[in-house]
Amino acid sequence: MKLLVAALDSELVAFDVDPEGFERLVTGIGKLNATYALTRRLDAGGIDEIVVVGTAGSLDPEIRGVHEISAAIQHDVIDLDGVAGQHISLPARVETGGGTAAIATGDHFVDGAEAVAVIRALGATLVDMETYAYIWVAQRFGIPITVLKAVSDNAQDDAMTDWDAAVAGCSVVLRDEVRSRWGV
Repeated sequence: MKLLVAALDSELVAFDVDPEGFERLVTGIGKLNATYALTRRLDAGGIDEIVVVGTAGSLDPEIRGVHEISAAIQHDVIDLDGVAGQHISLPARVETGGGTAAIATGDHFVDGAEAVAVIRALGATLVDMETYAYIWVAQRFGIPITVLKAVSDNAQDDAMTDWDAAVAGCSVVLRDEVRSRWGV
């Protein structure tokens, strides 16, 4: 069975309630909610693949559309030496084994040019609040993961307003991408 994961119900609004061959999981917003919900579900067994869908802010106004995530970093951590993006006990970067876009994950909604500049310097092109956790948990369980993110906003200048307006449209393009890849 494949597990279709999103942080919010609104990111799955365009999807069938029970897509054939998939079970749905809505984790809630942020790294802790994502880690807890995905760990609980995977611990119950029966999942052989994880497909994450959701929205992301773009750190470059030219980047739009749907992107498969190759790697995630945490933009909201600092190690003992003061290095941003480095955690004291977790890997700096987790990888999916596919995709082309790097995403920076943190527990706050990015909505400003200053934050975007700092995060962009870490090597990411997109930003969200859960992907690092999803990939990290999948790795602990040895389950393959694909993360598809639709750009919903430019991570600055009223990004929250943009996100609210864009999330339903993002759900449609994500549903179409999942249908084209998995035939559901």
